[in-house]
Amino acid sequence: MRKTCINTIYELAKQDERVVFIGSDLSPGLLANMKAEFPDRYYMEGVSEANIIGMAAGLAMQGYIPYVNTIATFITRRCFEQNVVDLCLHNLPVRLIGNGGGLVYAPLGPTHLAIEDISIMRAIPNMTVVSVCDADEMRRLMWETLDWPSPIYLRLAKGEDEIVSTDQHDFVIGKAITMHKGMSTSDINVLLISTGIMTQVMLKMATALESLSVSTTVLHCHTVKPLDEVAILTHAKDAQLVVTAEENTLIGGLGSAVTDFLTDILGTKAPLIKRFGIPDRFADKYGSQNQLLDYYGLSVDKMLETVKAVIDKHFALNLEEELSAVGTE
Repeated sequence: MRKTCINTIYELAKQDERVVFIGSDLSPGLLANMKAEFPDRYYMEGVSEANIIGMAAGLAMQGYIPYVNTIATFITRRCFEQNVVDLCLHNLPVRLIGNGGGLVYAPLGPTHLAIEDISIMRAIPNMTVVSVCDADEMRRLMWETLDWPSPIYLRLAKGEDEIVSTDQHDFVIGKAITMHKGMSTSDINVLLISTGIMTQVMLKMATALESLSVSTTVLHCHTVKPLDEVAILTHAKDAQLVVTAEENTLIGGLGSAVTDFLTDILGTKAPLIKRFGIPDRFADKYGSQNQLLDYYGLSVDKMLETVKAVIDKHFALNLEEELSAVGTE
């Protein structure tokens, strides 16, 4: 995903002379082809994250489309005021690319875990927040960013993730994608809503739930803001249970956005909602991204166990025996 994102900037630069790349303390060989071919549109600025946001804002005011790339925690936490005042207040077409969203940098500990980036960027007026599910979808997104009128935060996973999207899934910023639509004869319909690589997990969970005769729909919200409220409401009105999953803190992320919308629109008629995400505490474990996902209950097996328990409790279905026979690997 990361390589696809960066390489596509070069492709965009060949098509549009407005495209500028700005990096901060990254590999000196990054985008060497663009540096050689368009040296006046390639900048590597060192450890100066707040400065590059102001620099990008100035270039955008001159008619350029800057793509700014650095580690996710630095481009969000460290540059929060610059993102608000320099970019979003003026509604400038700058694309902020955050490397290592979520738990990608698990071996480096809490200083490098971007567990609240979706929440804080979503809170800024005029900011668009996008988190795609795989490298192929990233390629489709990048071409959509060229003429998007507002600032965008692009959250990157680590790369080498499974490809689950296809060209049949038309990509439009702000429009969710139905990745799976299950049986229609089940007594219970569950809507699974996710963003980023958690959509890969949700697709596996959907398969497991279908084997338990639970009808599932997987709605991939690659764009967390603006949220596709029409798609969510269309699917949620027929669901008894809505499950959200994100590699972000439970406070202020996708799950919060979905819950706020459904309760505002449907009130007491809203379906039951179960949110999966990272708890409100700093990481106290080191390891791999997958190890921390499992630790926080965001693996397929642990989410499936929790959803099964919710279904058994609220809808009087006994899935205990069936669950033990389901393979979720």
